[in-house]
Amino acid sequence: MSLTTPTLVTSRLRLRPFTDTDADDLFALQSDAHVLRYWDSPPWTDRARAGQFIARSQEMAEKGDGVRVAIERDSVFLGWCTFNSWNPDFRSASLGYCLGEVAWGHGYATEAAGAVLTWAFDTLDLNRVQAEADTRNAPSARVLEKLGFTLEGTLREDCVVNGDVSDSWVFGLLRREWFARQAGTARA
Repeated sequence: MSLTTPTLVTSRLRLRPFTDTDADDLFALQSDAHVLRYWDSPPWTDRARAGQFIARSQEMAEKGDGVRVAIERDSVFLGWCTFNSWNPDFRSASLGYCLGEVAWGHGYATEAAGAVLTWAFDTLDLNRVQAEADTRNAPSARVLEKLGFTLEGTLREDCVVNGDVSDSWVFGLLRREWFARQAGTARA
């Protein structure tokens, strides 16, 4: 079953399928060592990685195991958000995002991830979404908490990037929690 990568519009952002024209902006983001300091892989050094990432984004949707969208504001590329590892049998998936430093601290990650979650919960028979964050990345943990995720545990020394060993927090969000939170937000 393939998934159609959605185009989602929020009050400030547009989330859309990747195109080949995103390659330069994507490479700039993924080659920034400061942005990726808590990532589970080193910064890119090869421009071809951008084309591979875009192709993989399209393959994910075709295979039906997820979608990845570019995040933009006023036609300016800010980063991306992914809904991946979709398992229809377990009704579960994972959420991830990466935004450039100029986009930090404005609520864009929360807004974009919230739009993707709304799409996923409304479109798929989804029960659970999982997300992980490096334990040193408190801002990413705050994004997940704002979205209603619960910290479920710590994966000890699960990543080694450039010789740096790190732990990851595991967060989970259940369907009933998402809809209860949305209903509460609508009433507020």
